[in-house]
Amino acid sequence: MEKIVLQPRCKDSPHFKNFWDRGNGKQLIEFSRAEVSLKDFEQFASYYYHVDEIGDEVVKEVYLTKKFHEASREIEHYIRNGVSENDNVPESVKKLFSQTQSIPEWIDKDLLKSGAELCMRSGLDALISLRDYCLIGGYDYAYLNKPLIVTEALKKGAVKRLSETLDFWVNATRYNALEVHAKGYEFAIKTRLIHSYARLSIKKHYKDWDTENWSEPINSWDMMATYIGFSLVFLHSLQKLGNTFSAEEEQGIFHLWKYIGYLLGVPERLLPDDKKQATEYFYLWTSVQPPSDKDSVLLAHSLLNESLENPILKFKFQRKNLRYLHICCTWFLLDDEVCKRLEIPDVSNKNGFPKAKIFFNKLYTTVASREAQIKAGNKRHLKVLKDYLEITKGSNFH
Repeated sequence: MEKIVLQPRCKDSPHFKNFWDRGNGKQLIEFSRAEVSLKDFEQFASYYYHVDEIGDEVVKEVYLTKKFHEASREIEHYIRNGVSENDNVPESVKKLFSQTQSIPEWIDKDLLKSGAELCMRSGLDALISLRDYCLIGGYDYAYLNKPLIVTEALKKGAVKRLSETLDFWVNATRYNALEVHAKGYEFAIKTRLIHSYARLSIKKHYKDWDTENWSEPINSWDMMATYIGFSLVFLHSLQKLGNTFSAEEEQGIFHLWKYIGYLLGVPERLLPDDKKQATEYFYLWTSVQPPSDKDSVLLAHSLLNESLENPILKFKFQRKNLRYLHICCTWFLLDDEVCKRLEIPDVSNKNGFPKAKIFFNKLYTTVASREAQIKAGNKRHLKVLKDYLEITKGSNFH
């Protein structure tokens, strides 16, 4: 295929300008002191058509040559026991585990610990941020969502998607989770191969895939944007909800997600070290992303209605109230323009809950020690995850 030259096609679009001139983008620039421009666009643009070739080769050589459960068992064996040069395994498997078993020189275990502690310490606000800012805000980028649409994620349902995301996030952000053979490491490898499996499946079965516009499915640049969601956008959301964090915790979040991204096969060049770099990288990526389309609206409404479908809360009035609270947080955390594009329902007193949250968060940090916050937050995360896993059990995700 002829090489596609990507341009910052949305740089003059109203949605791009509004986001960066007066919306959350402007707030991110103020938050990070970033100096955004398109001067480095060409250095990054090629990653829009770049994918994790090692992961793809493993899927071709292991998953596509045997039954799915046999392949999964084989990969789990390698995850738990490692692979050595003398093992009789495909070359791609050796490459994958050689990369993921080698600890990069830049790894700082103290920073990984600080990042994990902030994730735990932020308790339910972490889950609000991930859901009502990072996830639903990501739906505003039409092309980013195309792999979800063509793999029929809507049919699978938002409860299942949230359960999977939560399972990954909780397991990857605990103490020592990313050590070789540990639980977070295992999740990273499995998620990486799920991405490759989905990508190959889309390329094979979806003949109308528009590579020129939508790029390669689950490409490296989109992966970068996703992990900036888990770091930069996550931190910005916590701040908006009245949480404070130390410079070391902030640095720790970026370090943690840099390492998770590395394990997932994202090129190191794309993994930001701090909020300034993350904002500058994110600016370049958004310059090629058109705003919400009808698929985005469907995904957003599926997520909003998850509260009504989810049987964790027993009574209908509880579910309706939870949906209302998520809608309030979405309006508070996202730009009004984005909420309107995603057709988020306008509700009464929508600032009441977020303002109360800010007040109680500021109070909580004065009365509870950091250690108590970490312990309580971790307990809340594990409880929510347990509830989700119980209602989705029988799934073959992991």
